[in-house]
Amino acid sequence: MSNRRLQEDMAVMLNGLRDQMQGIAEVQRKRSLLTATVTACEKRIAVTVNADGLLVETTFADDILDLEMDEIALNITAAVQSAAAEVAKKAAELMTPLREQRDALPSLATIVDGAPDLSGLIPSAPETPKVPPSSPDWPGRRDDENGGSGPQSIVADRD
Repeated sequence: MSNRRLQEDMAVMLNGLRDQMQGIAEVQRKRSLLTATVTACEKRIAVTVNADGLLVETTFADDILDLEMDEIALNITAAVQSAAAEVAKKAAELMTPLREQRDALPSLATIVDGAPDLSGLIPSAPETPKVPPSSPDWPGRRDDENGGSGPQSIVADRD
């Protein structure tokens, strides 16, 4: 490969990287403002989560006490999980143009002969549990994982 061709390829890659960084900053700004609101129990319960899936508002209709406390608790949990999934989907949609732009850039291996493909080195995050830590389905709590001892709450009493 000629030196001129290498310089052109590097310029394309660096310009793409600059554009990618600007795009990431814009996506981060937009993502930080995302929310999702979900209702449950015939709109007797409404929950709103922020971009991180954290509950930021809970409202009840006047007739909420017509429901059993267990039903209220169960439906709040389900509504928050649904809202968190919705806001995560919105965040992923914000990232789509950046992923497409990144995929269009040449890899380091195509520019420099023998260079490794670094994209395969990025680890995938494990799925976040959707059950409480007290559940037998909590990761690591099952007998077939980690010897049957699951993670403990940081506020749990530890002897």
